[in-house]
Amino acid sequence: MLIMAAFIGFFLVIGLGFDYFYLNFSPVKTPDYIWNDAGYHEPRRAAGNIPFGTVIALLVGFGMTANGMMNGAKMVLRSTMARPADPGDEKERQLLNVVSEMAVAAGAKAPAAYIVPDRDLNAFAAGINPENSVIAVTEGLLGSLNREELQAVVAHEMSHIRNYDMRLMTVSAALMGAIALLSDLTGRTMRSRSLRGGAVSRSAGSRDRGGAGPVMALAFALWLVLVILAPVISRMLAMAISREREFLADASGVELTRNPLALVSALEKIRAAVTPTYAINNGVAHMCITDPRGSLLEDKAGLAADLFATHPPLQKRILALKVMAYQREQEYKST
Repeated sequence: MLIMAAFIGFFLVIGLGFDYFYLNFSPVKTPDYIWNDAGYHEPRRAAGNIPFGTVIALLVGFGMTANGMMNGAKMVLRSTMARPADPGDEKERQLLNVVSEMAVAAGAKAPAAYIVPDRDLNAFAAGINPENSVIAVTEGLLGSLNREELQAVVAHEMSHIRNYDMRLMTVSAALMGAIALLSDLTGRTMRSRSLRGGAVSRSAGSRDRGGAGPVMALAFALWLVLVILAPVISRMLAMAISREREFLADASGVELTRNPLALVSALEKIRAAVTPTYAINNGVAHMCITDPRGSLLEDKAGLAADLFATHPPLQKRILALKVMAYQREQEYKST
């Protein structure tokens, strides 16, 4: 909830800042004239008492979120050029069978299975609810994993669906796109006219309210920096959501298969394939089982990994699964 509130905060800050600094919006009545730099009165550019920028920002955000919820899975599949699994192909029929088995284990409707035309090893789930969801795997993953490993990966993705992680990730991807769009539109609009004129008129006008010009200039500079950095910060928030949910999906997947070492083996094979998943773009990277960029950033520790990795380190995930396997072995021996 805090992360989603942060996204909404971005819309409000971008919209309100545009209204205040560029359209001269004020909720109270302001003078019809302001002092310019030459010391003369000039008409104030009127915007009325309606925060148009804020209203537009919120409408764009809610509109893109609604579109993402209704068409998110289709848009992701289209962007990756994924195709439905062919029951006539032996390996793809095996995928369909595994998806059905894991759906039964999860007590949910079997999602549609798709194949992504890429040699790298990766997989993702998309959708808003278990009734309207999909699981997609790359051709490389399907050809490299045995049945138990494939079952473990599908169980991981099924857990994302069962835990409604995909709703959160799909919505965050839509919000991330909306913030990038608003940031670009704001920048283009302000570049098309005099940036300095908008900032100076507001700060100069503040002389009538006690000479707070330097404070307003600082506020304008901070808002401008936020507009520029908003797409990067929103992407970092989406990555934080992904990192938070991956450990849970690993554990929930093991509950379905009762075989943590199968997922360990699958993740080790995925970790060894460090080439990028070219078919999957960065906008949906946080929805995959591993970073599709092919980098080893997620295997590093420190501030950079915490901020920019789409997933927690595979090494940590593998270690956690091995601990689970050991605990299960001890429980089995004690019975």
